[in-house]
Amino acid sequence: MTAIPAPTHRRGIARGGKALYGAPLGILMLEARFPRIHGDMGNGGTWPFPVLYRVVRGASPEKVVLNSANGLLDTFLEAAADLVSLGAEAITTNCGFLSLFQKELAAHVGVPVATSSMMQVPWVQAMLPPGQRVGLVTVSAATMTPKHLEAVGVPLDIPIEGTENGREFFRVLIRAEKDDMDIDLAEQDVVEAAQRLVARHPEVGAIVLECTNMPPYAAAVQRATGRPVFDIYSMITYFHAGLRPRDFAIR
Repeated sequence: MTAIPAPTHRRGIARGGKALYGAPLGILMLEARFPRIHGDMGNGGTWPFPVLYRVVRGASPEKVVLNSANGLLDTFLEAAADLVSLGAEAITTNCGFLSLFQKELAAHVGVPVATSSMMQVPWVQAMLPPGQRVGLVTVSAATMTPKHLEAVGVPLDIPIEGTENGREFFRVLIRAEKDDMDIDLAEQDVVEAAQRLVARHPEVGAIVLECTNMPPYAAAVQRATGRPVFDIYSMITYFHAGLRPRDFAIR
């Protein structure tokens, strides 16, 4: 009988200094009660890696999206610092409208911060052929201001379309009119917003979804418009790849 070799173990010094290990990404969550379906940023099963969550009390979607997160900066700074103290090596947020806090959060916690999926816009624009541009689908076009765009380097003339006139997505997520959600209607709202965007701006060659609740519908948007679609999932998986690069074990 062939002997089975004993397992080998790496030996060395284990470094401490944190409360939690193995989840380098911290996510600041808005305080909401709508369903977090698979693909939503707030559903832990969405991510192919572990994450740390922190609900920011008092930060409702309505306050953040419709009222520019007025009065909430200190609360977000405190919550981000708490995630870092627990072990987060980088921070992201649960709402693209928190682009307003990008510089303040990064300065406060001293680790990489990616507040909004809109940070992808300049990168996606650089990939497009001449004559094409990036378009933005947001939960609320009416309250997406130049300050939100400027904070993360988005051109102020970017074509934008919102879901606020839809039947389900906006009223469940922002108005919090009910706890349950018709997924088919929500998808329809997001897809129709994207279709309006490309109909009004045929030069749009790629779409960025601002809202972190839109990734479940990204594939449907791509099918309906024929354009590449980028969202918080595409950005954060890229972000995490920098935190934990694949080890190809070249020795």
